[in-house]
Amino acid sequence: MKAKRARSSEDAPEEHMPEQAGIEEIVGQVVSQVLESHVPQLKVELVRRVLEKLPAQTRSPVYAGENGASTLLKGVSAIHAGTTQKEILRALLDNTVRYSGRAALFVVKGGAATGWQGRGFGRGEEDPVKDFALDISTGAAQRAMQSRLPSSGTSGEMDSEFIARFGAPTNDQILVLPLVLKEKVAALVCADAGTEAGKKIDAPALELLVAATSAWLEVISLRKQASKEGVSDTPGEKAVETGPQVQTVSSYADPFEGHAPKHAVVVEPAAAVEREPVSVTALAAPAQTADASSQMSSEDVEVHRKAQRFARLLVDEIKLYNQAKVAEGRKHKDVYDRLKDDIEKSRATYQKRYGNTAAASGDYFSNELIRSLAEDDSSMMGANFRR
Repeated sequence: MKAKRARSSEDAPEEHMPEQAGIEEIVGQVVSQVLESHVPQLKVELVRRVLEKLPAQTRSPVYAGENGASTLLKGVSAIHAGTTQKEILRALLDNTVRYSGRAALFVVKGGAATGWQGRGFGRGEEDPVKDFALDISTGAAQRAMQSRLPSSGTSGEMDSEFIARFGAPTNDQILVLPLVLKEKVAALVCADAGTEAGKKIDAPALELLVAATSAWLEVISLRKQASKEGVSDTPGEKAVETGPQVQTVSSYADPFEGHAPKHAVVVEPAAAVEREPVSVTALAAPAQTADASSQMSSEDVEVHRKAQRFARLLVDEIKLYNQAKVAEGRKHKDVYDRLKDDIEKSRATYQKRYGNTAAASGDYFSNELIRSLAEDDSSMMGANFRR
């Protein structure tokens, strides 16, 4: 899925742009207009692609009838109507109970899963699922965490404390669905038939809703980042950059960043070291020594930082819109051949902005291609890939 690229109104380097009052507001309006024009296409394409991925033999009657498909599409539309992360996740949970007896969302942080909200667990002022510590070290939850794929099982494969507190489902079946963001499990949705007789779970419908939520959260995140960086929502083109941004761990916004249950002690995993803010030395070109990088002016350091962020955003967008191609490219070690057009268009945009600046020696765009698309294994890019 590719959207039309918006041309930048300025080709001159940022330092030559005039200081204008309200320029951030103008840029925000332009970027928002471009993004909003593609939202309907994103919704339709998202539903079509997810439906195609579901195995035909596992599709339930909800797909067979017009009314069932229409109801499911309304659920996806409700998720896409959310403008904040909380609205999106609430819409997800509201629609899960159309296809299950009850469902709960657990936030995964630092190796622990804690309750965020639930549906179908009884009424009251306090959500009984909130802050519940779910054991993800065994059973269906562990399988979902490790495979990043939905995992079904019996109530015996669910956290025993969860079953003791909320009761076993009437049909003894449970389904754990990982909500994957940036290739990591950010949350788990646990659904079952509930404790009332006559309820069932519709696994394919639930899988589609969770997949739609994951994709939409990533789109929303990129839209916000695009507004900050002055980039359109399609790979390869830029708008006006609005000024220096604070270097962050990632260009991706974590929707559960503020979720910190009182009972849980969050320990950041060792893998997080890979996403630590980049030092001045790391920003220097490979041929430069630490002494040389320490002599860089503050202006040059900032240019390096901006170039790295810009490269990361461009590659994030390529990856978002071509997830199937990326997966196949990694498998067959020909990522570049499959994404050549997008990569070269984005490379041209990057070079146009930073090719004649102090950041040119950093080769950030090529490095980001290898890091993000090829998982730090340049051989996955294929024989035709050139830096």
